[in-house]
Parts: sequence; structure tokens; C-alpha cells
Amino acid sequence: MSSSLSVKPASGQSSSTTTNQPQKRSWWARSWPLALLVALGATGATVAWFKPETHSLDYAVCSANRTIYTVDPDLPNVQCIVIHDTLISDTGDIENVALRWRDRWWSEIPLAGIIRLPWPFNFLEPSLKVINIQPDSIVVPGLTDAHAHMLHYGFKMNLNLEDCTSVDEVLNHLKAYVISHPDILGDPTRWIEGMGWDQNKWPGAQYPHADDFDREPLLRGRRISLARIDAHAFWVSNRVLQLMAPLPEDIEGGLIIRDEHRKSTGIFVDNAMDLIPSQPFNEARAMEYFTRASSDALAVGLTCVHDAFSVPEEIQFYKKLSETQELPLRLYLMGNVNSDDYWGNQIPRLIQHGFGGRLTVRSVKLFLDGALGSSGAALLEPYSDDPSTSGIMRVQPAALAKLVKEFSTDGWQVNIHCIGDRANHVILDIYEDILANVSFSIEELRPRIEHAQILTLDDIKRTGKLGVIPSVQPTHATSDMWYAEDRLGPKRILGAYAYRALLNASPTRMLPLGSDFPVEGINPLLGFYAAISRLSVKGDSPHGSGGWYPSERLTRAEALKGMTLDAAYASFSEDILGSLSIGKKADFVVLDRDIMTVPMEDILGTRVTATVIDGKVEYGNL
Repeated sequence: MSSSLSVKPASGQSSSTTTNQPQKRSWWARSWPLALLVALGATGATVAWFKPETHSLDYAVCSANRTIYTVDPDLPNVQCIVIHDTLISDTGDIENVALRWRDRWWSEIPLAGIIRLPWPFNFLEPSLKVINIQPDSIVVPGLTDAHAHMLHYGFKMNLNLEDCTSVDEVLNHLKAYVISHPDILGDPTRWIEGMGWDQNKWPGAQYPHADDFDREPLLRGRRISLARIDAHAFWVSNRVLQLMAPLPEDIEGGLIIRDEHRKSTGIFVDNAMDLIPSQPFNEARAMEYFTRASSDALAVGLTCVHDAFSVPEEIQFYKKLSETQELPLRLYLMGNVNSDDYWGNQIPRLIQHGFGGRLTVRSVKLFLDGALGSSGAALLEPYSDDPSTSGIMRVQPAALAKLVKEFSTDGWQVNIHCIGDRANHVILDIYEDILANVSFSIEELRPRIEHAQILTLDDIKRTGKLGVIPSVQPTHATSDMWYAEDRLGPKRILGAYAYRALLNASPTRMLPLGSDFPVEGINPLLGFYAAISRLSVKGDSPHGSGGWYPSERLTRAEALKGMTLDAAYASFSEDILGSLSIGKKADFVVLDRDIMTVPMEDILGTRVTATVIDGKVEYGNL
């Protein structure tokens, strides 16, 4: 029951009735939602005002299957890597790296303890950008080719003769090349230069002749100079021979192939190649070759290349380019000057030079012998298939020892081309003598043998004992396996292409891997496959499908380490490159399948989906 009670107002009060009127709410009761929005807005504005710009572009790359192979022995597989600027700032599971990233973000904001909001009002906080790779994909450190030739690759691609299986096929290629280049077609004085022929692939396996070019009317009288696949022999035309006349009877460290009448056949091996006229260095042409080489390298996951023959003009080209723009990939150059006198003062010493610090020059390349394919590898005993020769020593041991000591004293890393067992024996003697001097440290010098292709079993052990770095190319084994044993015989072959033995002998377990492109293909997975299978790309070998001397195979983990961390060590950069470790450069590659687990025959079908250097995508997409 309700009742109504009338109250007479006091003097001065309104006479309106107040009975049953709702009570007015306080200001806070009416305005707290608006106040909260204002507070959140102010906090958000404060967060935005103090937002650390240094973290605005950070991102994580993650694999749900934990197929990020770090090549870090302490943490070989992780779910995520976090990239900050040019470096890897964190690794681990997504929940942990995201939390640590948020903590670092807040730690750089003034008054973070006051303005930081608890859940559920923390939606204003930033979140780490996460890129998830496809389930079948993997991430590996940026791949390095520890022995290659950038400008030579571009040169070869201009006129590639690698697939020719006869002299006639070479002539057909040259004819088509001339017809497709009107400037050359209309001017017979223009040079025709190419690379890639290999007489071992031809019927009879005999060297070609200068007269062969004259069989094709379009080529007759032209200046033709063609490098063999290993660049240790050249085949030139009769017109070039005329320009070279008169030829010396002999040349130290080289060979002029002659017929029964002592007339040159147009084949020049090793040091004799220096007699052939060549076009002067051209910066525009070098840029064309470099652009092609770097583009192809990035497309197959290479982030760094050790260029194993850089003359002063080429070094200046790279230096100038690096000072005007960021090089598309990292280059570790081995300088070379054709002289038996010390020439270290003719090339600059550069450490992480230019924009992005992608250019380094701190090593030199010297040559001791030739190549097995052109019978120039220096052997301790005559060739099994040609007892008339034991190969070519391109420099006398005493002269080489003097150079090695001078370069080592001056702080240069010395990298020496050695194929045959005699060449390897001589250089190990030289290194052993130098390292006996306590003023030289193996860790500081890190001397390398480029190729280390044929060694006695004792010298394989000595390589490890001395701590010398053997820099090898697995595809050389699978390219040469069809004729290597014929040249070397059943005993010497046991110390040839002996990658497992070399790795086991190394006290630091270091075996950097390269390709020697353009001698071999540029794709590093060709070397990965050859190292673990000892098979051709067709899946066969002289010993069948089980591989050529399979006891010398590497494991997949060893092969990956050889083209990442071991290559970094061989270039004094293991502190910043070679593994996906915190604090190192954010160089990595995304592959569309797991090369560490897929069947061996599926490896060569792998495609690169992204190549990243310094945290920036240089090829493909993330």
C-alpha cells in the first residue's frame, strides 16, 4: 500500500512536491566510462609518443614444425627467429620471443611502470609482427660459396659452351652467337670469347685444334678465344695465333700444345694462357657480368661469395660500387697479381667496407699447379693414363715459399690453389715451415688450400695436424669421377676428393664448401647433394647408385655447416655470420622443402622462396 504525504515548504523554498522523485547520480557515477576512455586515450597517446622507433620494423620468422635450422650447436632447431634492424635479436618459441620482445619494447619507454596497463586494457600495446613459413618449408642460415668467380660467371653466361658434346656443337654455338650479334657479324675484328668446353665429354676425349674454326666459313679469320670449363686451358683460332706470333719455344709453368711439326694447335695450358691477347678491363662490361652473377646467386640462396681470383681492377670496381650503393650480397675477395714478387701493396685491405659493410678484402690467391681435367695437376708420380707427364708446377717451391712468408708477415690470409698430390705436399711443407715460427699463429693466419683435391693419406693427416683449412668443392668429385681414377690409378684415388677423411683430420671439424662456379653450377644445393650422395644429378656413379667411394660422404648436417659456419670461419667472420644465433647478422634463406629430411633424390627439386640479407629480402618474398 502506498500513501501520499504533503509537506508544507519552509519559507523561501519552492512549493513543488519532491515525493517519489528519483535521486540524482554523482558526477563520477555518470562520467566514469568517459573518464576511462580519456585515460586510455591519454595512455595510448603517451605510448605512441614514446614508442621506440627502433623496434617498429622488427619481425619474427616462425616455423610451426620447428624447422629453422640454426647451425648453432647450443640450439640447433628453433621455432622462431626475431630480426631487429640487421641482426638476429632473439630465438626460441613464439610465446617466449613475443614476451621478451614486448618487455624490451616497454623497457625503452620512459615512465613505463606508470603508464603500462594491465589486462584487459593492454590492447594498446604493440605486438611483434610474425611471419609463418609454409608447413613444408625450412629456414637455414644464409648460404656461402667458399670458392667461386663472380665476374667469370657473368662472362661464361655470355657464351656458354658447357653443354656441347663435340667440336661441331661448339662451332654451331659460335655460328649462332655471331648471327645473333650484328655488331660482331659485321666486324670480323671483334673478339668472340666464351667458356665451358670440355674435351673429356667429346668422342675420343682429344683437345680441339685452331683449324677447327676454319671449317665454318662464318668463323674463318675471326679472333676467337674460348676458355676450357676449368679455365686452365684456352682454345684460340688461327687469327689469334697470328696476333701472338712469334711464340716462345717453352714457357715455365705452362704448356703450348703443338703438333708433330712443332706448330701450335691453338691450345694453351696454365701459364701459357698469359700469352693470349685479352681485352682490357671494362667497367660497363664488369657491371653487366656482376649483375647477372649476383642475381643468379641470390635466386639460389647465396648471401655471401668468396671470390677466388680478384685482380686489382676488379677489386677497385667492387670498392667503388660498394661506396656508392649497397652490394646485393656479401663478397670476400681473394686478391691476385700475376707476379713472383710481393704485391700486397698493390691491393687495398678492406674489412666490412662500403654501404652495409658487405665487402671484405683481407686474403690473397696464389697458384701452385693446374687442373686434373687438363692434365695440369702436379702429381708426385706420372699420370696413369699418360706416363709422359706428371702435370705442371706453375711456380717454383722456393719462390712460392718466399711469397707465402711475406704475405703472412704482412697479415694477409694466404689461399693457394692446389689440385695434385705434389702441389699439396709442397704447400704443406711451406706452411709447416712457417708455422714452426712461434711468431705466426694458425688462428690469426687461417691459411687455406683451395681445392685440396688429391693428397697422400699422410698429407691428409698433416693438413689436420697443422690446422690448415682445406676449401673443397663437392661437385668437382661428381664431375671428375668418370675419368679421375683412369688418370690417378687405384691407389692415388683413395686420397682424392676425400672429404670425410679431411673433415675427420681437422681438429676444429672445419671443411668449408664451395662450387668454383662457373666451373660448376652456381646452385649450392648441387654441392650439398654431391657431398652427401657422391652421385651425379642423374643419380648414378661409376660405382652405381650407392655413390662413388661412399665412405667419403658427408652427413647433411656437416654439409650445411660447410656452406655456412665453416665458410664463415674460413673468412674470419664466424662472430657475425654462419649461424642463426643472437647477435649475428640476419642472413637467412627460406627453402620450400626440408633438405635435411626429404629423400635424397628430392633435394635438387628444392626452390628458394626468400633470400634475406641484413634482415632485408633480396630475393623472393617472406
